[in-house]
Amino acid sequence: MPGKKIAPYGSWESPITTESIISDSISIGDLFISNEGIFWQEMRPTEGGRCTIMYQTYDGSKNEIVPKSYNARTRVHEYGGGSYLVHKDEVYFSNFSNQQIYKTNLTGGNLTQITNEPLLRFADGTMDAERQQIIYVGENHDNKDEPVNCIVSVDIQNDGEVTILASGADFYASPVISPDGRTLAWVQWNHPNMPWDATELYVADLKHSELYNPQKIAGDGESVCQPLWSPNGILHYISDLSGWWNICKYEGKKSHNLTPINAEFTQAQWGLGVRFYDFITNDQIICAYSRLGFWKVALLDPISCDFVDIDVDIDITEIHRTGLKACNGKALFVAGSPDHSYSLFTYETKASIKLRVVQVSTKNDIEAIHFSKPLPVKYSTTNNQECHAFYYSPVNVNYKAPESAKPPLIILSHGGPTGSTSNTLNLGIQYWTSRGFAILDVNYRGSTGYGTKYRKALNGNWGISDVDDCVNGGIHLVSKGLVDPKKIAIRGGSAGGFTTLACLAFTDFFAAGASYYGVSDLTALAEETHKFESRYLDS
Repeated sequence: MPGKKIAPYGSWESPITTESIISDSISIGDLFISNEGIFWQEMRPTEGGRCTIMYQTYDGSKNEIVPKSYNARTRVHEYGGGSYLVHKDEVYFSNFSNQQIYKTNLTGGNLTQITNEPLLRFADGTMDAERQQIIYVGENHDNKDEPVNCIVSVDIQNDGEVTILASGADFYASPVISPDGRTLAWVQWNHPNMPWDATELYVADLKHSELYNPQKIAGDGESVCQPLWSPNGILHYISDLSGWWNICKYEGKKSHNLTPINAEFTQAQWGLGVRFYDFITNDQIICAYSRLGFWKVALLDPISCDFVDIDVDIDITEIHRTGLKACNGKALFVAGSPDHSYSLFTYETKASIKLRVVQVSTKNDIEAIHFSKPLPVKYSTTNNQECHAFYYSPVNVNYKAPESAKPPLIILSHGGPTGSTSNTLNLGIQYWTSRGFAILDVNYRGSTGYGTKYRKALNGNWGISDVDDCVNGGIHLVSKGLVDPKKIAIRGGSAGGFTTLACLAFTDFFAAGASYYGVSDLTALAEETHKFESRYLDS
């Protein structure tokens, strides 16, 4: 094999092209699993961003449920999520163009409009089979100031009649009915909080399509989310009261932390209809958790709290924001790794091959030898604190740089800002590393995945702490002799674009920068954004 060519960093020829990055791909969204099979939402760029629902039986046959002229997507809270639900052989979905609920069957036939409320939007539904109704998070746009959120029931046997069950809070999420049909649980919160700041968990008696005796059972200054009833009727949920998003249960009028470890069992709740744990059997929970930016999937005994990672042959280091769903010994989730882009997986506890790929998000035939792997780094930043990031070194099997040369560096600032970067294969990053650039993908203070204290460290300091963390990340790599101090650039989109602009405006550290659809005017953002984010800047 011939030796590597010697060429300056940044000039290497690469097999990863712009066409590779934008090749045939889809985004996998809302997940559902039932006795009938598995379901997932696909967002298709080739169809103008249309969202459809795919269905696959357990014997492997697959079909699209939503007709081509429909778009299965809800705009509740604007970010949507929870766009459909499945009950036996019926699928109920929100249609994007009019935000109304439609019913179809597993083959996409017998399409029927259920609701006719032009000013209402629906999301995150749960079936109440006993009363022949679906309980949704509702959003009423009959208000000139801002929409009114509530919990509503939709009578699926009586012309889609809508009844308000709970109102008064600014936001609602995750209505779930107990197995005996007698109790409804849900999450609510008020301005100026975001769902990762402070929320409340309520339960109420459900009788004759009305709620009685509402009681708050959790949520005193904590972030509570994803309520879920066990098959025997015990309420579980996620709370960050410990300083980490842990799985809890409410039993004997007390809350019990089932996973008291320094790990995050969810991500920031930007969308509806998501959870990161579920009952895979009557007495076992399957869950996903993150430590220092890397995710694992585990099985949890909710009685003994025994906790063990699943044993599979496929490398998984990240769970997608769609979370996971489980039913009758099977689970469904989207996951990725540094060598593989996101794929939809099924996991089956009793199968000989436990983990199987159902659908890939991106078709990629580039060999892994061309990929740079993310190395987690931690470095000092301002106020005697630390910052986390992933470092990607330049990698190309055909090239090396002249001796003593240092590569240029691109620092990435993720959006949100309450979010995190990804360790999953990103050809947009590999495009640069394969040409001789180093990348530092920064999880600045305020990012999720490192506990509540770290997540709240950006409060009141957006445009300050994140800027410091990006600059200090570059300084750290320069001090290690890994990059050229005169060739450091920064880029980011949305909130990350704001960080990029702030870095360029208030420091002289960077040689260049690129802001993609970035925030540039905080006053305009506060005045013009939608209700869900309208008080985001208060913190």
